[in-house]
Amino acid sequence: MDTSAPRRTCCESVRDFFTSAKFLIYMGHALSTWGDRMWNFAVAVFLVELYGNSLLLTAVYGLVVAGSVLLLGAIIGDWVDKNPRLKVAQTSLLVQNSCVIVCGILLMVVFQFKEQLVELYNGWILTTCYILVITIANIANLASTATSITIQRDWVVVVAGQDSSRLADMNATVRIIDQLTNILAPMLVGQIMAFGSHFIGCGFISGWNLCSMCLEYALLWKVYQKTPALATKAGQKEQQQELKQLSPTRELENGQSPEESSQPLMNETSVVTKPASPKQRGCCYQVTEPLRTFKAGWVAYYNQNIFFAGMSLAFLYMTVLGFDCITTGYAYTQGLNGSVLSLLMGASAVSGICGTVAFTWVRKKCGLIRTGFISGLAQLSCLILCVVSVFAPGSPFDLSVSPFQDLYTHLIGEKPLPEAEHSLTGVLTSGNVTTAAPAEELPPLQSYMSVCLLFAGVIAARVGLWSFDLTVTQLIQENVIESERGVINGVQNSMNYLLDLLHFIMVILAPNPEAFGLLVIISVSFVAMGHIMYFGFAYKSLGSRLFLCCSPEQKVEEVDNPSLPTTV
Repeated sequence: MDTSAPRRTCCESVRDFFTSAKFLIYMGHALSTWGDRMWNFAVAVFLVELYGNSLLLTAVYGLVVAGSVLLLGAIIGDWVDKNPRLKVAQTSLLVQNSCVIVCGILLMVVFQFKEQLVELYNGWILTTCYILVITIANIANLASTATSITIQRDWVVVVAGQDSSRLADMNATVRIIDQLTNILAPMLVGQIMAFGSHFIGCGFISGWNLCSMCLEYALLWKVYQKTPALATKAGQKEQQQELKQLSPTRELENGQSPEESSQPLMNETSVVTKPASPKQRGCCYQVTEPLRTFKAGWVAYYNQNIFFAGMSLAFLYMTVLGFDCITTGYAYTQGLNGSVLSLLMGASAVSGICGTVAFTWVRKKCGLIRTGFISGLAQLSCLILCVVSVFAPGSPFDLSVSPFQDLYTHLIGEKPLPEAEHSLTGVLTSGNVTTAAPAEELPPLQSYMSVCLLFAGVIAARVGLWSFDLTVTQLIQENVIESERGVINGVQNSMNYLLDLLHFIMVILAPNPEAFGLLVIISVSFVAMGHIMYFGFAYKSLGSRLFLCCSPEQKVEEVDNPSLPTTV
């Protein structure tokens, strides 16, 4: 036994951990996410307050944000791929925080001088301020998307090195930070606005982002210094070899086959745009460059062998079974107050954290691809409760009431029927705060069984949902070559936003509570289709070995899997 090497003391180990690149990334992500969650919560409240308790500005803002990411996701990812990592991270950080600071100052001016601005030029100055706020906030969101792609999808992979287990742990920790800040940050800024004012809230958010920007900038520089690999981007051949060597020993110890652990799932031939000749590089060429980038990004995404895994994740966004404004609005129509909803949201966050912890444990026992399959089964099993709630006592589900009735009465301007007076569009919701639009008091329910089953299913399904999300995230991280990591994740974000937009359109077409049961059934159907696509991907990758839940004691025979193509 070699005792010549000096033993590390506990204090040295703790110091090394708190100064490691991994911990510094966690700190920077926590600061960034905290600021994002505060701003996303507050901007919706501000826009509702500015426009006389109307959802119009909030709806316009949401549409602009979703449309921008949908159209520009591939272009943002391509920009991330083609520029040095430090430049991308610093630029997106500065743009994002600067835009939020400017927005905060502009909103402070509007709140302070709103009456005077209304009188100037027949209110056109105030309208211009609204347009500026939405535009600048949208730019901040696009910069936040770039930050998310470069840090969570690229820097984390490089810092983890070639250790798949370490990458899984880092992804899980990052997701836990997301869950905690998603609950705590809106609570803080909500209390500041409640006990202070919207003016003070704007000032606090602007000041926070100014301080956070400086700290995050320093943390990024420290991580960059501690991780020399961030300074270089490997060529495509080197990347293929790197992906093939990604922690094969550790995965085989956990009973995984080479196909699942070390064989890359992406195409050997990636989509590469040939450089244009000097004659082509004219004005027209420069103008059409974004369109070519957009097309090339989507083609590259389609040609990935993890395409169906990514699509399965996107399909999970086509659902009303989440703690967004739709579900909380429905809960209000069913007699749940804000206090109960806040407790349910807390339980949802705890369930999500359990899902991230379960992901790391199941991945070590069964492998990454099988973890996604198991997570999908768990989520679908829990969502059965939501389907049962549609037909349970206390459910307002009624097929005799037209799902388009509320939309029709709004379009023709007639007074809605009594059963349509409490539609989902009549509830103002934002983040963790739920308030009702002026209306008569809702009648008490005869039974709460339906709404209890609904939220029991939604909360329990978060375990499988977040575990599945982490599975697909790591599949993309490990199996997309470095030169396409940004554009593929950009297109993935666009797909997520597209399906999210479709679910809002679905609610607009059928907003009354009597039709919510139909929306639940459609949502569960889309989730099921997503997991069916993932099952096809997993079965194509592992074959019948997908159903062998291996342990470290059970070795899987190392044979080639002919069902997994390496080229397209």
